[in-house]
Amino acid sequence: MMNNIFAGNMTEDELIIAKKSSSHLSKIISDCLEVKEDEKLVIIGDHGYDNRRVSKIISAGYSIAAKDLGIKDVDVVLQEPKRRGEEAEEQVVSSLESLESGSVIILAISNRLGKINHIGKSFRAFVKDNNHRFASMPSLGNVPTENIDTVLNTFDIDYNQVRDNCSRIRSILDDGKELHITNDLGTDLHINIRGKKALSVDGRYNTEGKGGNVPIGEVYTPCRGKFVEGRVVIDLSSRIRDCTQLVKEPITLDIKKGAITSITGGAEARNLEKTLEWAHDNSEFPWGVRRIGELGIGLNPKARIIGSMNIDEKVVGTAHVAIGSNHWFGGTIYSIIHLDQVFSNPMIKVDGELLDLRQAKGFN
Repeated sequence: MMNNIFAGNMTEDELIIAKKSSSHLSKIISDCLEVKEDEKLVIIGDHGYDNRRVSKIISAGYSIAAKDLGIKDVDVVLQEPKRRGEEAEEQVVSSLESLESGSVIILAISNRLGKINHIGKSFRAFVKDNNHRFASMPSLGNVPTENIDTVLNTFDIDYNQVRDNCSRIRSILDDGKELHITNDLGTDLHINIRGKKALSVDGRYNTEGKGGNVPIGEVYTPCRGKFVEGRVVIDLSSRIRDCTQLVKEPITLDIKKGAITSITGGAEARNLEKTLEWAHDNSEFPWGVRRIGELGIGLNPKARIIGSMNIDEKVVGTAHVAIGSNHWFGGTIYSIIHLDQVFSNPMIKVDGELLDLRQAKGFN
């Protein structure tokens, strides 16, 4: 049964897509979050933009999936899309504030949730403090509605297979000390990860106070401060202040002692530079704005580059570096930004040994 919030607010075609999407999204509710029939579930989305209404459709799909799974207490809250620095609407804040401890939250949003004011310094802090658990799908606002199948396909995977591959690569990174990443475009980057622990986006979000993003399929590790040297050439997608840009002319980042010393390329490079200038001028910790904080590896076999960073960073056969903050996953860099930059065909060596990214069957 369709939640009343969508009645008269979606086209017939959008409703058909939402119903179709529910079969893909039910896995997040039943497997990743393990929502019980008597638990409270709140789904937060937004209305999207003209011809980019993926957030609303997926929110509706989650609602249908929850009802089909027998979840009795499901609320859906929609707001207008939010940019960096804007506040979440009151209905979102009050819905979160009224939740009993140990509830479940699903986000499907075009860009950002928005600031949640007095109830938490950040959404993750709010979840932890109240023993909730969550699954989040941000950065949907760049995707045309007609391309929604490309988004939904990322859920149509063998979850155990992807998790096994994530676990394998995470273990190798945990034991590693030095990464050397190269590719044919000129990437030649050394990253010291001695003593750092990698993290896996594997969808195991069934523990109180925890959560993460979906779709699953990424392993990432924080870098050791100033111990990043070399060059990385970004040729696929680049996160800037308010969107993910598809890269037409490769962006070259030169890095010394962990910080970007130059950015060269075309229009996309200039957009990235403007974002870093904005971040420097508006940051409590400007020293962290140009630092490399993360190396990530994509491991979802159904993900494709579409201009939604939450999906782009999970494409098999890609890696990404993140510019800015990493303190929230084991690093020491504080910044107003965390900007992923995705590049193709990485050859990654861990302490001199080539890392096989496609070992598992089906990762062609």
